[in-house]
Amino acid sequence: MDRTAQLTARPTEYGIAYAPPAPAASPAPSPTTPLHVRAARVLEANWTGTSTVPSRKLYPHQWSWDSAFIAIGLRHLSPLRAQTELETLLAAQWADGRVPHIVFNPSVPLDAYFPGPDFWRSATAGRAAGAPRTVQTSGIVQPPVHALAVWLVHRADPELSRARGFLARTYPRLAAWHRYLLHRRDLGGGGLVSVVHPWEQGMDNSPCWDAPLARIAPAPARSFRRADLDHGAPEDRPTDLDYGRYVRLAADYRDARYADGGGEFAVEDPAFNALLIASEHALARIAGELGAAGTARHARAERLTAALVERLWSPAAGMFLCRDLRGGGLIPERGVSGLVPLLLPGLPGEAAAALVRTLCGPHFGFGHRTRLVPSHDLLGEAFDPHRYWRGPAWFNTAWLLERGLRTHGERALADALRDAVLELADGTGFAEYVDPYTGEACGATGFGWTAALALDLHHELHQELLKSPGQGVSPSGTGTFDRSDEGGVR
Repeated sequence: MDRTAQLTARPTEYGIAYAPPAPAASPAPSPTTPLHVRAARVLEANWTGTSTVPSRKLYPHQWSWDSAFIAIGLRHLSPLRAQTELETLLAAQWADGRVPHIVFNPSVPLDAYFPGPDFWRSATAGRAAGAPRTVQTSGIVQPPVHALAVWLVHRADPELSRARGFLARTYPRLAAWHRYLLHRRDLGGGGLVSVVHPWEQGMDNSPCWDAPLARIAPAPARSFRRADLDHGAPEDRPTDLDYGRYVRLAADYRDARYADGGGEFAVEDPAFNALLIASEHALARIAGELGAAGTARHARAERLTAALVERLWSPAAGMFLCRDLRGGGLIPERGVSGLVPLLLPGLPGEAAAALVRTLCGPHFGFGHRTRLVPSHDLLGEAFDPHRYWRGPAWFNTAWLLERGLRTHGERALADALRDAVLELADGTGFAEYVDPYTGEACGATGFGWTAALALDLHHELHQELLKSPGQGVSPSGTGTFDRSDEGGVR
């Protein structure tokens, strides 16, 4: 069969991309509508009945780490719906333990999103790896933030969670997910997990991937059609060349029956591994809630933290860097991924202090040059304030960094970052991402995790104000918010 034809069966005609039916009309928000009401309306509009789409038009299926972040916000509106969000995702888990990065909605037309289920062919190409037969998914994964989300959702309503057996049912799936990553994805032999496609790390077109991707021959442009360009400006999205390389990598992985270890792209990423460590701490908490000892999981999290520092820490850069296992050595690009390990409670103090300096220094400029933390080095040649993960600021990474700053006692900076998230999320209509300098909305609006994480930070602020009467309504200078029960990440 012709190799181009193998990449995807390209339809000859394309209709209008799918948009889920609108829910019952609710009053249009006025300028005085509170942020939490606006955020709740976004999440309601994106709800399908069993899960939440990131964006009604641009991303019409269920995405893995989106659902985890969305559940963290949904827990403040409906703990039951937040539990359902995570249960729906985990029900699509493969027998080898992987949690796929997309769970496809069968009612959505095939041309609404590319690559769709006809590209991934999970039921056939993924049969040896145990892909489910009753639902179609992609074959790659996304960052493992799920155990942390499960723990936070449980804590929102422990009585409901226990009555439904939420932890008892999700814990075995989460444990299998972590086993897959730790046993099948330690491609460098140093204890860390590797990603085999840029989409797995979640920061799709980060300049950190430029060098590893340069070795990949792109799929021919005529072999696929990008549905994302129907809803996003081309100057805000990955280039056609990048997309061609993404398609080639995904097709090769699919054609290898989703077997790990043989691909041309293998990178150890700091954020991916940091989220695994945070989720190991959360799994330890979940185990304790179920009456089992969590000591081994806490110990594993500590070993992974040590491996993260040993393999990915760069004293010269003052942050963590990605390691290219096929090209050798650390990748000399400063991406926001290298700041995310700040959320780890076991991070050495000198590394945490250096990360804070880097966050506020000339490369990321938070607090003086940028309104929200950019996704890439402001001084880097590849920096672009509008193009997807090559510079714009994202709300999920801001949420992670806000947690990290509080974890390491940087209360004033954490307050400032929370203020910026709440202001820009609400002011942009819950944009997918924003220009880090101006706060201008980019990508989709009404974006799921932006609304959810803004809702979470709004709830945190509200709780602080309740604990600190007489302190006024300013987000800054309020009391300490206790996160000691949140998966070991304070």
